[in-house]
Amino acid sequence: MSQAPAAALDTRSRALLVFCAVAVAFAAVDTYVVVLALPDMMGSVGISVEQLQKAAPIVSGFLLGYVAMLPLIGRIADLRGPVPVLTASLVTFAVGSVVTALAYDLPSMVLGRFLQGVGGGGLVPATMALVGALYPVERRGLPLGLVSAVQEFGSVLGPLFGAAVLAFTSWRGIFAINAAAGVLLWVVVRALRTRDDATTDPEPVDGRRGLPDLLGLLALLVALVAGYLTVRPPGSLYTDLTWGEYFIPVIEDGGRWTWPVGLLAAGAFVVLCLRCVFARRPLFDVRSWGRSLVAADLTGAVLLALALAGVVLAFATADPAVSVFSPQGPWLLAGSAVAVVALVVHLRRASDPVVPRGALGATAAWGSLAVSVLVGWALIAALVDIPLFARTTVFRDSQLDAALVLLRFLVALPIGAVIGGLLVRRLPAGLITAVGMVVSSAAFWWMSTWGETSLESFVSNVPLVLGGLGFGLALAPVNAAMLATTRADTHGVASALVVVARMVGMLVGISVLTTWGLRRLNEAKDSNPPGACVDDAASRACLRALGVLQEQAVFQGAAAFALLAAVLALVLFRGAPTRGVDTGATLQRLG
Repeated sequence: MSQAPAAALDTRSRALLVFCAVAVAFAAVDTYVVVLALPDMMGSVGISVEQLQKAAPIVSGFLLGYVAMLPLIGRIADLRGPVPVLTASLVTFAVGSVVTALAYDLPSMVLGRFLQGVGGGGLVPATMALVGALYPVERRGLPLGLVSAVQEFGSVLGPLFGAAVLAFTSWRGIFAINAAAGVLLWVVVRALRTRDDATTDPEPVDGRRGLPDLLGLLALLVALVAGYLTVRPPGSLYTDLTWGEYFIPVIEDGGRWTWPVGLLAAGAFVVLCLRCVFARRPLFDVRSWGRSLVAADLTGAVLLALALAGVVLAFATADPAVSVFSPQGPWLLAGSAVAVVALVVHLRRASDPVVPRGALGATAAWGSLAVSVLVGWALIAALVDIPLFARTTVFRDSQLDAALVLLRFLVALPIGAVIGGLLVRRLPAGLITAVGMVVSSAAFWWMSTWGETSLESFVSNVPLVLGGLGFGLALAPVNAAMLATTRADTHGVASALVVVARMVGMLVGISVLTTWGLRRLNEAKDSNPPGACVDDAASRACLRALGVLQEQAVFQGAAAFALLAAVLALVLFRGAPTRGVDTGATLQRLG
């Protein structure tokens, strides 16, 4: 290959990675944008603010799609290459955004959020695998740091983006913008594919050139138009004496999809699916993706997804004031345990399992998962309890000011991620991770000494910034240790498992730490002498003091887990070849 084409390929590859990182950032923004939009979303489907628990599926649906499907998506990225999975994830994210924007009841809203979670989550392991394909081992630190930074920066931009959109339109506008951005990024990523990328796509169903499936295209158009009329029926048609007949259920109390127009949409969708399976040149190559699912070990992926789903639902729907997990938690965790046992048996028997044998055999590889769980466990304490502490003490009447306190932590986090990525080229991954988590542990311990007026002092910014920098430092080295100790053909599923481990750590951590804090609060309440809070002013002061005590306990627990993560990183990442190694065999073709 001549020098000029090589340079052109390098420029295109860098541009591809940049836009993939933008896509990851946009998906991360969507993770947090629901924080401000949730009350309006609840109201649009008939759930009052007092019934917050009924809205839990809106959040847990996204988490379920994000976490449970990640290993399968990562494995498909290993088989088909990162770029096809990136484009498919962007399409799924855009479709989920459209479904959410048009949602008219809770099930349709949860479905849209689930699809957004699947698409947004799929972008992360595919982008990490792309970094592994584009960069040799000792040069992966900075791009991994940048990807980690933009992923975490979504927690900063999400609420701000939501507030900006809600200032001039409804919550549906947020997801309409998401859909438009997903389509635009899909077009750009498709345009930036190199010739090598195209070689990773499966062979077309019919190699002959010609028009696509016209019947399938017609079925798609009918399904889209009829589906839109079903979920957003125009008032002029809905109340018309003639056209209104198409909006009357053919089954009593059957719901919208038993309207004639709804049945037309469903029938057209079935025709489209059949054409995608049987047509010679289908609009969507379902058969090749089906083969990829089988090759990726669909059975093993389903068992793993069930195991993760039980954990997600058990902890994501918990009320920490009552228990670490939800009332259905024991049954959900028991189901997860059964799925884990079945998965272990399946992995021992399958010829090509979803997690290839030996893929996580290196100490640093499975150590990355252990450290990620603890990082997530500690990180969630900052994301939840810093604004909660601010609201309890100094900013009792301003949710915005309380959120701005957390912003100082969040701004420092992506800066730390970039610094950590740069340091990976020169220092061991275990040392960088350990330093970052020790700094975070010290910051949490400092926060645990805060009193009711501490946030009024400028000095309170120091632990906030140090905590964010510490967590940021740890992100890139953990990913680098995983990629450096796993085979190139398992980078997708390995990166997915790192993200899954951190998310599971966050879900379990928030329940355990909050329950621990509430237990400390109840102990302090029981130890108060009778009559200590006799009037309203004294009662409010007592409640604030107890709230501060609870949050201090959470910070102490987070400090302990951050310190444990530091120790494990030093021990388990020892010898991980993340710097200064021969890179001749590590450059992989784009996919």
